[in-house]
Formats: sequence, structure tokens, C-alpha cells
Amino acid sequence: MSNLSATIKSIQDVMRQDAGINGDAQRIEQMVWLLFLKVFDALEEELELTRDSYTSPIPEPLRWRNWAADAEGITGDGLLKFVNDDLFGTLKNLGGDAQRNPRGYVVRSVFEDANNFMKSGHLLRQVINKLAAIDFNRQAERHQFNDLYEKILRDLQSAGNAGEFYTPRAVTQFMVDMVNPQLGEKVLDPATGTGGFLVCAIEHLRKQAHTPEHDVMLQNSITGVEKKQLPHMLCVTNLMLHGIEVPSLIQHGNTLARPLREVTQADRVDVVLTNPPFGGVEEPGIEQGFPSDVRTKETADLFLVLIKHILKANGRAALVLPDGTLFGEGVKTRIKEQLLAECNLHTIVRLPNGVFAPYTGIKTNLLFFTKGTPTKEVWYYEHPYPTGVKNYNKTKPIRIEEFDVEKAWWGSEADGFASRVENERAWKVSIEQIKAANYNLDQKNPHAADAVSHDPEQLLADYARLQGEAQALRDELKGILAKSLASAG
Repeated sequence: MSNLSATIKSIQDVMRQDAGINGDAQRIEQMVWLLFLKVFDALEEELELTRDSYTSPIPEPLRWRNWAADAEGITGDGLLKFVNDDLFGTLKNLGGDAQRNPRGYVVRSVFEDANNFMKSGHLLRQVINKLAAIDFNRQAERHQFNDLYEKILRDLQSAGNAGEFYTPRAVTQFMVDMVNPQLGEKVLDPATGTGGFLVCAIEHLRKQAHTPEHDVMLQNSITGVEKKQLPHMLCVTNLMLHGIEVPSLIQHGNTLARPLREVTQADRVDVVLTNPPFGGVEEPGIEQGFPSDVRTKETADLFLVLIKHILKANGRAALVLPDGTLFGEGVKTRIKEQLLAECNLHTIVRLPNGVFAPYTGIKTNLLFFTKGTPTKEVWYYEHPYPTGVKNYNKTKPIRIEEFDVEKAWWGSEADGFASRVENERAWKVSIEQIKAANYNLDQKNPHAADAVSHDPEQLLADYARLQGEAQALRDELKGILAKSLASAG
């Protein structure tokens, strides 16, 4: 096919005619479980050619080629009954685990909470036939679909709260480039969403893979966990399209539900790259798996504790966090104190408003740290808008080229970032200053006179001053009105 984008649009148009589908999120979920089966079947065709002993984990009648590929095949009520009863009934209950039957485990994890929303078997057949025309065994078409897949992810923005699933590609690329994962290292995203960080890591590691042994190392180095069904399904399909043969190391579950005391040395990882959900709270009881002095229900805070804990000695992390974590007090203070004592938080990149628009207007930061040595100083870099840009939006997102200045300034952790120099966008703060500020990491740029402060005491003082000024204006206005009324009388 020459126009995959038009194919996807026509599929969505067909789905809009179906009474069972309500909204973009359901349309995308419906399309993705079908895409998963189509992609899975295409990869199985390759394996059957290269491995004489290959056996599919999917029963023969349920494989895509045997029920979906024939444009004149089963349709109407018969197709609906087959999909709802036979296909879903079987795939949701495939046996085996990630070690003994990894492919079956992947299929089951994708389908365990998936749904067939369509109520018209005839419309479903139309959708299947359109998907069947895509040849995923053609490398050029698969590459083209990777770009289209990014568009599908961005389309999630119209599906309510789906913004938590998507991080701008430029941000993930910059974070991966700076952390620089190496072949043989175990890479984890504990809140994978649709897999953006892991795909960037795969592309980064693939440049280092030059032998079949290297490819095996790459296949076994990508790990992740995703709580919600739709992004998990998207992530697994995304990784298969990017060359991960069996994404059995991408679990469907809540990373935070496992008590920290159960994390063994074998579970620890070399690299963590993530954008954990923020602004939300966990269900009651999750916090009981964390040490008593850092227990909280706030999701982003728990992820920060988890990441610090699960890293190996000398392990590296890069994550997205909101301003609230930087200046927050109480439990947040204790979490930051422990982070700075156990890790070298060497860099915080402060992003401007709008990077995550339209998902959230909250200001965000990129934190980079290495486990094993305490922090002595934190470098800050304030990422500016490009010339002529006042805000980012859906049509004009942040671009990877904008990070070239940071990359040139970055230097090397091996020599303690000796080459870094302060400038109008970059400054450093000593650990003594941070301790004196009660571990407030929301440190003002000393080179920007009009920099906005998020210090709670300063904000309260500004609020009180503004309230006083407003009251004075009200009193003055009352006086003027009283004189006017007196004159009129």
C-alpha cells in the first residue's frame, strides 16, 4: 500500500458507523488489538522461514491468516460470535509464563483486559479487510508504519486522560541520548505508557549491535511495566514493530504494587528512563509496600522512591517530574533528602510551559541522577523557547534540535562535568544551599532577574502583599465614591 495514513483514517471512519464504539479511546483499542494480531502473524511468517521448529502459541484456527486474511471469509453474526467466544475466550486464557511460553504470555497479557467493542460483524469485516491489505513483511512498509504509529499515539490526546500515555519524542530522545544506555545493560521503564522511552532506547542500542549475539543481548535488555490495558497493548505492538521479537519483558501490572522489600538483586537495573504519572494518587494499601518514613499515596513520589531503590550501584536514571515534587515539603522533603544522600543528582533540566500541551499545563523538569555517591552540587539548565516561539502546542511541539545547546554544554560525568560553565541558562547549586533550603530543589536562576519563584514562603509573602495592595485600592475607591456621593447630595 502506498498510503497507510489514508487506510487508518478509513478504518476509523468505518468504526464510527458501529453502534458499539463510543469515542477515540475505544476506536484506538479496537484497532490496536487487530493490529497486534496482524503484526504478530507477520512476524510468525518470518520465524517459520528461519526456524524449522517454530510453533505458534495461538491455536491454528485462531491465527490471523486462517480467519481474517480471506476478504470473502466469515462475516456478520458468525464473525462476531467467533471473535467474542472463540478468539477472545481462548487468547485471554493461553497457558504458560514469560519463561516457558513467552509468546503465549505476550498474547495473553495483551488480551486479558481487551475488548471487542464492535456490534456489527459486517463493519468488523470491512475493518479487517482494510488491515489485511497492509504487508508488514515489507520492510519499507513496516518503517512507514512506525511513523504512522506515532500519529496514532498522538491521537490519544482526544481520548480524555490519555495524555499520561505519551511523552513528546524530542524529550524521550534527549533523555536517552544523555543517559546513553550501553549494550548489555538492563533498561527499565516502570511506567511504560505506549513505549516511547523503550523505542528510543532500542534505536540507541541497535547502533551498537553488530552480531547475532549482540541482537540477543538487545532483545533481553528492554524491560517495562504498564498498569493500563490500552497503553500496554500499544507498547507491546510498538516494540514488535521496532524489532523486539517477543516483548515478554513488558509486564501488564502496577509497578508500585510490589513491596520494595521483595526487590532482589536480580531485579535491579542499570538504566531507568520514565515519565511516571503525576498529579494522581494510588489505591489504598499500595503505600504499605514502602518504608514508613516515605509512605505517601502520591504516584510520582512513590515512583521516585522505587526508581532510587531498583537501580544497581552506578545505575543511571532520567525521569520527568513536575515542579510540585521539586518544592514540595513533608514526605517529599524526606524523599529528596534520601535521593541526594544515595545518588548524585547532577542535572535538572527545567522545561518551559507547553511541552506536554495539550495533556497538561504543569511545568515539568528532567532529572538525571546516578546511584552510589551522594550529591555535592546540582546543575540546572533552563530550556528556552526557540526564537519567535511563545508556547508549544499540538501543531508546533518541542523539537530534538532544540536540545543541541544542552548537548554541547553537557560534558562527561566521568570527570565530574568539569567542562560545564555557568551562563544565562545554566547555574549550579551546592548541596549545602539545598539543605539550607530544606531540600527545596526549585532553585531560582540567578541570571534571570524576572525568574518565577515557587518557594512557598515567597509565594505566601507575595500573596499577602497583593492582598494588601488590593485592599488599599478598594479603600481608595470607596473614598472616591463617598466624596462623589457627598458632592452630588
